Amino acid sequence: MAEITEQIGFAAGAIWQYLGEHGQSYPIKIKANLGLSNTLLYLALGWLAREDKVNITRTEHSYVISLK
Repeated sequence: MAEITEQIGFAAGAIWQYLGEHGQSYPIKIKANLGLSNTLLYLALGWLAREDKVNITRTEHSYVISLK
């Protein structure tokens, strides 16, 4: 269990850094640029959302993720 928690934490850090460097983005773009699986992407976004580190805004067909 610790291994997956570490992977999620690492992915959350990578997403946070990516958003800091590139600004708001769509999950599909974050996934592609960081080479994350769908599962790891959404687990890490959930982690960041729970820690109140990101804004998640619904658009017509997706979501936009940005730092708070």
